[in-house]
Amino acid sequence: MPPRCEPTLLTVALVGNPNAGKSTLFSALVGVRQRVGNYPGVTVEKKTGRLVHAECQYELVDLPGLYSLAPRSRDEMVAVDLLLGRDPAVPAPAAVIAIVDAGNLQRHLYLVSQVLELGLPTVLALNMVDIAAAHGIAVDAEKLRRRLGIPVVVTQANRGVGVAELKAALDDAVRRGPRPPASPLPEPVEDEVTRIESLMAAEAADSRPGQPAVRYLARRLLLDSSGYLERVLLASSDGPVRSALGEARRRLAEGGHTVPAVETASRHHWVRRTLDGVVTRPSQYRVTLSDRIDHVLTSRIWGTLFFATLMVVVFQSVFVWAEPAIDGIEAVVDAAGGWLRTRMAEGALRSLLVEGVFGGVGGVLAFLPQIVILFFFIAVLEDCGYMARAAFLMDRFMSRLGLSGKSFIPMLSSFACAIPGVMAARVIENERDRLTTILVAPLMTCSARLPVYALLIAAFIPARAFWGGLVNLQGLTLAALYALGIAAAVLTALALKRTILRGETPPFVMELPSYKWPSPRTVCHRVLARAWSFVRCAGTLILTVSILVWAALYYPHDEEAIEGPYRARVEQLESRLHSAAGDADRGAAAAELRAVEREIHGEYQRQSLLGRAGRLIEPVFRPLGWDWRIGSAVLASFPAREVVVATLGVMFNLGDEVDVESGEDSSEFAARLHAARWEGTGRPLFTLPVALSVMVFYALCAQCAATLAVIRRETNSWRWPLFSFIYMTMLAYSGAFLTYQVGTWLGGR
Repeated sequence: MPPRCEPTLLTVALVGNPNAGKSTLFSALVGVRQRVGNYPGVTVEKKTGRLVHAECQYELVDLPGLYSLAPRSRDEMVAVDLLLGRDPAVPAPAAVIAIVDAGNLQRHLYLVSQVLELGLPTVLALNMVDIAAAHGIAVDAEKLRRRLGIPVVVTQANRGVGVAELKAALDDAVRRGPRPPASPLPEPVEDEVTRIESLMAAEAADSRPGQPAVRYLARRLLLDSSGYLERVLLASSDGPVRSALGEARRRLAEGGHTVPAVETASRHHWVRRTLDGVVTRPSQYRVTLSDRIDHVLTSRIWGTLFFATLMVVVFQSVFVWAEPAIDGIEAVVDAAGGWLRTRMAEGALRSLLVEGVFGGVGGVLAFLPQIVILFFFIAVLEDCGYMARAAFLMDRFMSRLGLSGKSFIPMLSSFACAIPGVMAARVIENERDRLTTILVAPLMTCSARLPVYALLIAAFIPARAFWGGLVNLQGLTLAALYALGIAAAVLTALALKRTILRGETPPFVMELPSYKWPSPRTVCHRVLARAWSFVRCAGTLILTVSILVWAALYYPHDEEAIEGPYRARVEQLESRLHSAAGDADRGAAAAELRAVEREIHGEYQRQSLLGRAGRLIEPVFRPLGWDWRIGSAVLASFPAREVVVATLGVMFNLGDEVDVESGEDSSEFAARLHAARWEGTGRPLFTLPVALSVMVFYALCAQCAATLAVIRRETNSWRWPLFSFIYMTMLAYSGAFLTYQVGTWLGGR
């Protein structure tokens, strides 16, 4: 008879080591009923999902992968707070599902020993038994169940094996209720924990009856040698507790139980005793297919070559596969905007919907194909076990920057687009490394910078060839801009790791999982979750910024003042167009009319709030060789760098439909830029140093609202996107200033 459940939704925490198959099992349990967010105040991803079984309803919480419940950072404290019912946003868990790798029980049961101290109903999922069997390892699940005193269910999460049995075991564990807490620590240690617990219970004003937090935290405070928990949990008024901790550690050391070594030794001894007779290993290590593959893929030469080839394939796919989808999305958005344009009267509302709303939506959705494709590859590589090998290969280089090998993939991803690069940093557990990677990822030259480079390089860099045409100056300039971004990212990472994100280079400890076929369900869930998370969280902010920029470009929109001086000329050209006798005359009249309309459009932009702001801050840009028009284009391109091309076209009366890649308008655009003059002096505005300063500025600046929005989401704080914008803008300004001043000095010699 199935257990009866309360009508309320019960919280269940999933706990396990990294690479134990926890996320795969989570997806198998909840299916599509899962959500992704962030815990308040930290960078840790929060994954929750709904499970309904035998009339029982559960809210499953997939905690981050942990090796221990001894927190040393805010992100690691998330798991402890949730398990102890201290997270105000999540109800106290009614049960715990602990996931372990059947082939690595010696390591994984260390965490389980800490979970059992909580006294919560616990079910052990003995996962990846097939891979353990391939290594000749056999586990007696029934004997392990008797040793631990909790249900043990054999599972293969990637194939869905044992999922139904796990759900039934969870129902049964919840029905049986809390179990007696079990601790493997020596009696003298537990006696000291009791003393600390009494003091904490007397001092804690928020302790609730039945909450297991006090004793567990007393144990963790006593055994914590880093001092992190004391800083977090004990206020300045908790002097008696601090004194008691010092005295307790002294007494334990005198009795031969030095902290924290006593915990490590006790738990490993408990694990060995528990597994005695439970695990059978072959007398001789069996070489598996994974070992043979690793012999090639982790070697310094062949492994690096394979990795480089794989990355080329991945990012070529991101560019090539995404292009048709991007074109399709842009075509749909343009068609929708055109449909509105033909059915609405000209005015502010139509402009808002077409240019602000649809333009903003198009800007959001255009990133989706790249995000989906990149995260598809990342999900496949993670699930099959290769991602850990890639991090291992790149650790030697990244450690010189104070980072680990896990930072390489996100930084490489940013060459396609910084947004998936920032999101890919979720694979980095260390908070400082993750933040450093996120903060330098936007410096990598993304595809959005290419239209700016293509326009200015074609216009101002001579097409000179060297070495028989193998190398040309324009290609070298583009390569130098890419190199500039890489160098800036490397130097910035070094600076951050030695200043505000100071910390030792973390030891690169990663368990290399056995290779396995990726689960299509898990891959799809991860990709869809990332895509929806981007649209839901970043998209709203991008749309808001797009509307604000539209308003700054549209208002005050004084139609009479702007169009009045042109009205007679427009009427004359329209009359000439209708009365033209031949195609040549009609074409000439139409071309002149379009030119006048561009002048009117440009005048609207000049008199807009953005144009006036450009005039106001022109003195700031003068040291870079820019006038107010270039400054306005830079301000207008804050939502997206590539907007600068269209804005420059408007500012210099070429219109806002400039297709640099096609080459149809690029020569005319170049001629307009060469013909531009400083107002009042008549000297040329665009020179080679000015063009180079603009390119350097865009190589280093943070002109991408989408990236800043994603940084806000990934860090769960406005502090880091603001920091990114400020430091990158200062870096870009300094680089553009030096480029212009040095270039002008060299040109004058």
